[in-house]
Amino acid sequence: MMAPGAFQEACELLEAVLEEGVRAEIVDGLVARGELGTAIDRLRRDLRANRLRGGGGRVIDLARVVAACDEQTRREGFHVCHDWDGRADAVNPDTIPVDVLSYILTKRGHEPFNPSVPAILLDYYLLYLLALLSVRAWDEGSADANFDRLQQLLGQLQGPDGSGQQFVADAETLLLLASSHYELDDRGYDVLLAKARALDAGHRRAIALGHAACLGSHLRFGFEATYARDIHAMRADNIVDYPWLCFSLATLIGEMGASRGNSGESGRETTLEAVLNGLSGDPELFAGSLPALLSTCADDRALAVEGLEGHRDELRAACETFRPSDEDYSPLSMFFNFSHNALKGMVVDALLWGEPGSLSLNDLLTGLPRGDARNVQRTRLATTLMGYARANPDRIRGRLMPVIVYDPQAGRRGLGAVRRMLERA
Repeated sequence: MMAPGAFQEACELLEAVLEEGVRAEIVDGLVARGELGTAIDRLRRDLRANRLRGGGGRVIDLARVVAACDEQTRREGFHVCHDWDGRADAVNPDTIPVDVLSYILTKRGHEPFNPSVPAILLDYYLLYLLALLSVRAWDEGSADANFDRLQQLLGQLQGPDGSGQQFVADAETLLLLASSHYELDDRGYDVLLAKARALDAGHRRAIALGHAACLGSHLRFGFEATYARDIHAMRADNIVDYPWLCFSLATLIGEMGASRGNSGESGRETTLEAVLNGLSGDPELFAGSLPALLSTCADDRALAVEGLEGHRDELRAACETFRPSDEDYSPLSMFFNFSHNALKGMVVDALLWGEPGSLSLNDLLTGLPRGDARNVQRTRLATTLMGYARANPDRIRGRLMPVIVYDPQAGRRGLGAVRRMLERA
């Protein structure tokens, strides 16, 4: 466990960075000879050291608290800020934001200075520090209050004093971002889920909404690409994901049994959309007997199945309502291997254009409200991300494949499988 007060100290240091004008000073201090490459190379040096340089020689030193948070989190099984290199079978030495910075340096380093580029990179780095703190929210005081504080910091990060880049909508999605990539040692997932269960209803709902949508997308991708439609192989290789999926669905379906007045019609639509998305990852799990290898999901899976019995008609109707079309955006058409890769693609897109993106990851997890003007932007962004993924494919089962796909036809197949499962009862 970290030293008492470390979580609050880290929040205070981040508040100092997020104060009005501080990030602008940091970016202004990077300018040299008008070259973008020189500026972001200087930023890379500072991000690696976790020391940010403001105006007047001011240095905000985050190194000690970041190291303490990261070391404790690694002991629990998570490398929040670092990705896994599947080819080297090792954790990357640089953080995910620094990896993205290095990529942009090769692509745009020769260009004239554009303040939006280092500003977005700085905010992306700070986002990952908030994600790291989301795993530490249970270390001291009230975890619910700590998530509320992270929500305030996230609002400052994405507010008018920063780059303008939108990353995630809420602090609970920070937790999803923190735990969404491959870990060689997966013991931490069950421990983290036990902690999440102890949060209040509002925080649990937010966690469930994000995880249902992202795990639905993750498992749909795995079923089609990674496991060649072998459901048994997919279940065996995603044992740590299924408890989170079942928890999320049990939470959301249980909420559907409560009074409609608690969240209103728009809230109920949001819940229905997320439930269908989560179910689409593996509809057959919620019919028939539970496979022995997924026994750790038994209680939440039973709650989800029991809840489905009372809402089958509503969910069957929702299958038609939320059926992906070629004309409108649907999160059920979105497939990706890991949530953080989808966000990484969004950040890279903004950096290549040199303009902050107005859509967050959560915006790609919903098509609501229906007819929203942003759906055109969502479709355009999802298609762009697929284009990047096709240009930089991963090797899966010996074949080069994109790790982000937007495909309404495949989305209709996935939702059709959900409807068939619901109709058999």
